[in-house]
Amino acid sequence: MKEDFWEGKNVFVTGANGFIGSWLTKALVKKGANVVILIRDFTPKSTLALMGEVYSQVKAVVYGCLTDYQTVGRVFNEYEIDSCFHLAAQAIVGVANKSPLSTFESNIRGTWNVLEAARNFEVERIVVASSDKAYGEHEELPYRE
Repeated sequence: MKEDFWEGKNVFVTGANGFIGSWLTKALVKKGANVVILIRDFTPKSTLALMGEVYSQVKAVVYGCLTDYQTVGRVFNEYEIDSCFHLAAQAIVGVANKSPLSTFESNIRGTWNVLEAARNFEVERIVVASSDKAYGEHEELPYRE
């Protein structure tokens, strides 16, 4: 990939409040991308919040939820997104076990909304991240998918 590949690209990052999303957002901003992030809740002690300068460097912070297709679609349309990194998910197993419906809504419906909006608004590239937690516990590590 060329060093200036991300320069001027309109990039949407979901899960920017998370550890990986925070660092990805910072790296994309540093490479000159016009980054739009989706935040459901402001979390003062998130990695992104602790990197305070990143908030002032992103193109936009959209407050909303992945489960709302209108919000997701609006981001793709209004900000003319050409690239998306979908990192948002409920990844904490204990929370998922206690709240399976909300976990389904965010992880399944949210991912479907992102993919459907990307298709409808002809996004050029999308990366959907997952977690090894999806495979459950294994006695022998490393394990094969």
